[in-house]
Amino acid sequence: MVTATETQGPPQRGASEGTTPVISVRGLWKVFGPKTAAQVPGSPELRGLSRRELMERAGCTAAVRDVTFDVSPGEVFVVMGLSGSGKSTLVRCLTRLIEPTAGEVVFEGEDIRGADEKRLRELRRRKFSMVFQHFGLLPHRRVLDNVAYGLEIRGTNRAERTKRAMDVIELVGLAGNENSYPDQLSGGMQQRVGLARALAVDPDVLLFDEPFSALDPLIRRDMQNEVIRLHREVGKTMVFITHDLSEALKLGDRILIMRDGQMVQCGTGDELVGAPADDYVRDFVSDVPRSRVLTLRWIMRPAEPDDPLDGPELGPDVVVREATRAVLAADKPVKVVEDGKLLGIVGDEEILAVVAGAEGGE
Repeated sequence: MVTATETQGPPQRGASEGTTPVISVRGLWKVFGPKTAAQVPGSPELRGLSRRELMERAGCTAAVRDVTFDVSPGEVFVVMGLSGSGKSTLVRCLTRLIEPTAGEVVFEGEDIRGADEKRLRELRRRKFSMVFQHFGLLPHRRVLDNVAYGLEIRGTNRAERTKRAMDVIELVGLAGNENSYPDQLSGGMQQRVGLARALAVDPDVLLFDEPFSALDPLIRRDMQNEVIRLHREVGKTMVFITHDLSEALKLGDRILIMRDGQMVQCGTGDELVGAPADDYVRDFVSDVPRSRVLTLRWIMRPAEPDDPLDGPELGPDVVVREATRAVLAADKPVKVVEDGKLLGIVGDEEILAVVAGAEGGE
């Protein structure tokens, strides 16, 4: 497989440089099957087999195969793939809801594969919160009590957990519904309760496992916007699992694409669209309107000696769609400038090549 860092195009922008990752995954494997499954990651012969061959030879299924990535503080990291790609297994391995077969899962400097049951419970109660597709609300408890449940398990006194729950209920737009029961709420509102419950314990990392897949399209869009708003307000590190590319592009700072348990490519949305690692990714992004995703750094060209350099300036990360009017209105090429340095120029030809292609869904 080829990763984003091996593709051609502008310099790749991954996790924030100079920061210590919140989550660091190295060589992660999850193999389901008999006891011999544990031998697969260490066997050059077995680990090189396809999914079908591995099942025929060893009766095993490698749901996650040698996956490596980092998640930076405050990042929204999206793991995307079709059904059976291993994405949900991967996110469950991060908290050991599913026990990894091999590899490292380092959280804030601690390899949680070495944590005992007591430490693992503490991490789950205080450091991680998970939001599932099926809301998992307690039907006999009011919204307020559902939201406060994690704090109750932690041993927080009633007054404190009630105040915190009310604050979070207001934050997610559920004020006035705190005394309702889950079956009195719409699907979107129930998912807001699940989100509030995850936020109430003030975790370092929020994990989302396809949380909006069961929602109607309009409600799903509203919930995506809610996640964006909450991320802007509370700045939590988020790992978001989805099979929907448009959702991944909308939410993710970076996106990891999986296929058959393997990482195919990891990069920003414009990296995936502008420099797909292989035909699989290329097919995945083929219908994405390029003008809505690609930035000026992807379409700029080097300035020639006879190019006028007194035109307007734009930054390299401005999306093509947002830059179109300014470029077409200028009578001289637009300079692409970052930190006072001229990176290149963009004129009508470069803009129209992308915009015209977008009309055809290319």
